[in-house]
Amino acid sequence: MAHHLATMFGCSGTTLTDWEKAFFRETRPWAYILFGRNIDIPEQVKALTAALREASNDPDAPIFVDQEGGTVARFKRPHFRHPPNPSAFAQHHEKDPEVAAEAAWLNARIMADDLKALGVNANCAPMLDVVDPNAHEFLQKRALGYDAETVTTLGKATALGLRDGGVAPVVKHAPGHGKGDADSHHNLPRVRATREQLIAEDFVPFQALKREAMMMTAHVIYEALDPDHPGTLSSAIINDVIRDDWGYDGLLMTDDINMNALGGTIEERTRSAIAAGCELICHCNGDLADMESVARGAGTLSGQAIIRADKARAITSATPKPFDRKEAAERLKALNLFEAPA
Repeated sequence: MAHHLATMFGCSGTTLTDWEKAFFRETRPWAYILFGRNIDIPEQVKALTAALREASNDPDAPIFVDQEGGTVARFKRPHFRHPPNPSAFAQHHEKDPEVAAEAAWLNARIMADDLKALGVNANCAPMLDVVDPNAHEFLQKRALGYDAETVTTLGKATALGLRDGGVAPVVKHAPGHGKGDADSHHNLPRVRATREQLIAEDFVPFQALKREAMMMTAHVIYEALDPDHPGTLSSAIINDVIRDDWGYDGLLMTDDINMNALGGTIEERTRSAIAAGCELICHCNGDLADMESVARGAGTLSGQAIIRADKARAITSATPKPFDRKEAAERLKALNLFEAPA
């Protein structure tokens, strides 16, 4: 089989254009990702996920989404269940860690049930950032906790719930976005913590979940690790910290390569990320000129990256474990963690 382009691409609307079909047929991206602009009703999403796989002649293509819950959810009411903010589990963890972990698993397992039915088989969650109470507000409601232990416990429960449902989790944003002083969608955040602080707090959940098949890098400057390059473009962070110190051996993907935290052209960013050690370029906005630039810069998956990508695919194509949806929903409701019904 021909090699896959080392990319994950979005598309522009609720159906594929002729240009997108031709482009995906020619480039064969390893994966796709959906956003709000691609989502209308369940039948349409199922048709779109089928069309994406058909376009690149890849019936097992992973299709991703950002479905953390709350403020970061692409599937919402009225046509879909809208999961709660991850911070709801963190708040409950303070009162009862076991119940919070069970609820996080139940919520993730129900999410996986929803996603798999729509043809979506990978989720950019859980977010393992140990969020500083003073960090940028965009991280606050997304936080699984404000300490490493809480984030680790709830992160593990979330990842397991997704995997049990045949949806591959992506842990993010390595090596930790929680002390960032900006929203990387708009600006380049800086983390001024010492290496010792990062090791004691931010790295802990990632090391605890290092067996997960996929990890996403952060567009953040870590002054103590590499003062010149954000994590996504830093070989020191990717090779010395993530690969060597942590021993992470899964597929490493970028956060959206189009985000304003990064400088240079899209092609330059793409080449720099691959050169630094990222294996999959995530490009989300569906802009055709951008996508052509990414395709020029990314190259195909090769060597160890193919093996890592195949391990991730084994999760995305797995049959979900037996699951009683009604019973799970009733149990989650009975735990009464949320102000509004989940």
